Amino acid sequence: MTSRTLRLSDGGTARVLEAGAGEPLLLIHGVGLRAEAWGPQMGLDAHVIAVDMPGHGDSSPLAEGARLPDYVAWAARVIEALDLGPVSVAGHSMGSLIAAGLAVTRPDLVRRVALVNGVYRRTPEARAAVLARADDIAAGKGSIEAPLARWFNADEEAVRDRVAGWLSCVKQDGYASAYRAFAEGDADYADRLGDIACPLLALTGDGDPNSTPEMSQAMAAMAAQGRAVVIPGHRHMVNLTAPEAVTAELQRWLSTTETL
Repeated sequence: MTSRTLRLSDGGTARVLEAGAGEPLLLIHGVGLRAEAWGPQMGLDAHVIAVDMPGHGDSSPLAEGARLPDYVAWAARVIEALDLGPVSVAGHSMGSLIAAGLAVTRPDLVRRVALVNGVYRRTPEARAAVLARADDIAAGKGSIEAPLARWFNADEEAVRDRVAGWLSCVKQDGYASAYRAFAEGDADYADRLGDIACPLLALTGDGDPNSTPEMSQAMAAMAAQGRAVVIPGHRHMVNLTAPEAVTAELQRWLSTTETL
């Protein structure tokens, strides 16, 4: 596995981890994490490229006030900087919102899209809760214990501790900006998922209270080549807590044909 820094067309930078060979696969992590959060999936049979989101890890931040479309435009610049042609894109949580936006607005760059623990049209109560968390984070009042409690089962302590380390090191400004975009962006592209013609995988854990099985099933149902997978016994960090199952589903998705 190697690390390098991409120079983007707007002057920003994006740090990527790369492994493997073959068809290119871009992995986009969730809020507060970094490229290493895709560790178990770096061994997929593909040219795997995991990127630090803006303001996370070693990637430069976006401008103040950035919202989900700005993150989608950033991801398009990353793909263009890779200069590998269209790529398959998998995103986790906030990364899934970015991946879906890319598939909707830049189908020329996306061969397949996978939405892992994705969010789709929160209920009013869930939306109010996530907006309140965004306010707390912006005010410097966020606690890593709250997301960890939502994301993990009690018997997943080792993985929980690894994720806690990433959350503890994330830059406050980058975290707050991305969380605001995440909190407000669940409906930005929701009405246009039916425009996605490429193979779409929507995957979550059956115990994830915020990226529910119903959300994954609804997203998959909208896409012409959509497929939903629910992993039993797992929550929000399913790619780390059920790595073999998630990696197998992603490998299956990578083997699907690209067009109808």
